[in-house]
Amino acid sequence: MNRALAATIMSAIVIATNGMAHAQAYPTKTVTVVVPTAAGGGNDAMARAIAQKMGPLLGQTMIIDNRAGGNGAIGTEMVARATPDGHTILFGYIATHAMNPALQKLRYDPVADFAPIGLVGYSPTLMVATAGVAVRDVKDLVAQLKDKPDKFTYAGAGNGTAPHFAAELFKINAGVSMVGVQYKGSAPAISDTIGGHAEFMFPSLFTALPHVKSGKLRPLAVAGPKRSALLPDVPTLQEAGVGGVEVQQWYAFFAPAKTPPAVIARLNKALNEVLADKEIADRIGAQGADVAGSTPEELTALVKSELAKWKTVVQQAKLTPE
Repeated sequence: MNRALAATIMSAIVIATNGMAHAQAYPTKTVTVVVPTAAGGGNDAMARAIAQKMGPLLGQTMIIDNRAGGNGAIGTEMVARATPDGHTILFGYIATHAMNPALQKLRYDPVADFAPIGLVGYSPTLMVATAGVAVRDVKDLVAQLKDKPDKFTYAGAGNGTAPHFAAELFKINAGVSMVGVQYKGSAPAISDTIGGHAEFMFPSLFTALPHVKSGKLRPLAVAGPKRSALLPDVPTLQEAGVGGVEVQQWYAFFAPAKTPPAVIARLNKALNEVLADKEIADRIGAQGADVAGSTPEELTALVKSELAKWKTVVQQAKLTPE
């Protein structure tokens, strides 16, 4: 064996040994999960439920750090700049890694600055109307808007949010025009829709479900590939006559780029174990989301495909990047 080959083999052994050491030693302290939305919301509740189960599997406490602002961009950037050792990770979602980058100039790269850990699940977007609006169904809404463009207003949760993009995608595929009003988050947007200041909104099922159950919002359609088991009588937009409007809001965990692969593997294993727990799946499912674990590679592919999709929507809707 020549010296060069021996050196290469030795280097590979050292790298493998260091990777195993990282995995065995990790975590050495509390793991902080940054949730880039306010405490008390749907994302926060989901992250807390998972962290409570993941901590014991890792042998350390996992705490939640809510860093709201910028449609998730503030907390996301914080994790992008964190030490890449697995002790600070992000509970990201469709806005932080696909929609924001399509419409905003950010100080982080959703692909290059992160090491994906794994997917948590999906929640379809729901098209809802304020209770008193004079619209029977989606077909009736489209007919009224074609007869009188901009007759109705939709509430968005801010530029680049899922409710904003879902509404724009609906307008494109239905061939109609509606006035959009962007709020600083889903809570005020839903509040104004309930109050009748906006007639329609496209929140996640996860967010809208309590208001639908109370009768304050009327569901018109699911912007997803299938009906929801929680609202079996509500058709998909495809069934209602408007195809091409599928907005599956997804949630996932990310670590900073350059986090050791062995640490990512350990986090992914613990996450998928938690998601396989029937109690967690039922708890999340009861709120309108479906768990769906993944490998880091599968999450990477999802992020890249979603980025491409929403950049195209921005171009089609002629939205101006901020």
